[in-house]
Amino acid sequence: MTLKIYGMGASRAARPLWAALELGVPFEHIAMTYKAGATRTPEFLALNPNGHIPVVVDERADGAVTVWESMACALYIARVHGQADGQSITSASPREEAEALRWTFWAVTELEKDALTVLMHRMAMPEDQRKPELADQAESRLKVPLAVLEQHLQAQHTKGEDYLAANRFTVADVCVASVASWIRPAPGLLAQHPAVAAWLKVCLERPAHKRMRAMK
Repeated sequence: MTLKIYGMGASRAARPLWAALELGVPFEHIAMTYKAGATRTPEFLALNPNGHIPVVVDERADGAVTVWESMACALYIARVHGQADGQSITSASPREEAEALRWTFWAVTELEKDALTVLMHRMAMPEDQRKPELADQAESRLKVPLAVLEQHLQAQHTKGEDYLAANRFTVADVCVASVASWIRPAPGLLAQHPAVAAWLKVCLERPAHKRMRAMK
């Protein structure tokens, strides 16, 4: 069996790459950018007709399984290739599974759009193309979901748990931290949410995340 992950660290492919590295799952990294039409070839569109990275292809004894949408890719890898042993990033109970699902979907619906705006218009885009007013507006909107995340992390600490779903790093943290990391160009905003800032720092210092970031 062979697990293939198409994409690069500096993209939404970060999510399945990070998950696989955390689990120590052998995989073939097929380096692919989202630029210059690379995802619009007939070969790639046969894998993902949307023309986006990442794509995960899990070649199994009973046939190949293809997954796209970055969060789905990460959740799939954790569930199918991980062990529900209470030690890895894989959910080990119905409660942990529920937390992984709800926080992953929350990150996409409540956080991602404005977090990406902050990243692009504070840092990633060429300076002459940035629109600071868009970043200002996004940061203002982000105060609402970040307050929700702050409250949850504080409640977790009260229960003696340091992460989103348990007292260990899980796939829920992979998925949400991959989005929350885009807010780092707004340090003032993160400073207003100290539990979020501390949790994010710990997540991004993990060796698997650093290895993932080096994947071109």
